[in-house]
Amino acid sequence: MKVCWTPEAEDDRSQIFDYIAADSPRSANKIDELFSKAAARLADHPQYGRAGRIPGTREVVAHKSYCLVYEIEQDTVWVLALVHTAKQWPPVAD
Repeated sequence: MKVCWTPEAEDDRSQIFDYIAADSPRSANKIDELFSKAAARLADHPQYGRAGRIPGTREVVAHKSYCLVYEIEQDTVWVLALVHTAKQWPPVAD
């Protein structure tokens, strides 16, 4: 399977990187590598994560503080969001 990041997930990833890099570029690189490894693992094992809190999605912990939310569509794993584990997920509708 191939793994694709949605623009929203890429934005989440970029924001996390920038936030961490402000204090420690080295730590930002390390955590970003963990995100890459978690996503790459899904290419071979798309069912690896648990059933997601949003129907039709799955979730895998990439780091103790971050969870990848994804869905499987035919031969593609779509990373939908990268969520801090301390945040409300799914978000509460206004």
